[in-house]
Amino acid sequence: MFSVGDKVVYPMHGAGVIESIEEREILGHRQNYYVLRMPLGDMKVMIPTQNVQDIGIREVIDSCDVCKVYEILQDHEVNVTNNWNKRYRENMSKIRSGNIYEVADVVRILMKRDKEKGLSTGEKKMLNSAKQILISELILAEDSEEVDVESIVNSYLSE
Repeated sequence: MFSVGDKVVYPMHGAGVIESIEEREILGHRQNYYVLRMPLGDMKVMIPTQNVQDIGIREVIDSCDVCKVYEILQDHEVNVTNNWNKRYRENMSKIRSGNIYEVADVVRILMKRDKEKGLSTGEKKMLNSAKQILISELILAEDSEEVDVESIVNSYLSE
């Protein structure tokens, strides 16, 4: 499905580049794995090639979609529940979806809420995780540096 050099998104972990496809024996089972290099944290992740569909691995967005992400970040309207538990579940569901627009929406909502009322410890962790997922994909989509993308994201959110 994917090949070496492809830029892909691993939901809940972020975007990376397929560095190699290797056959490994793990727990007595031989199978092929995509070896993914993540741009943030210089981390490597191994994903069984046969599980790609179930996990929701997809290609990184293109430059047209990057503009849509920035539009989402600029939206000032925030309609979320005040119930912390329900809000947390809704945001976690959006992050798990692997959809970049949903992740951008979570980042936008949590950043705005943090400015207005502050965030709980759980929501702060969620914000950091969602922001890293978002930034990792934008880095690969724009072929840019982490500090540049993070600066752009923060500037859209501070308007």
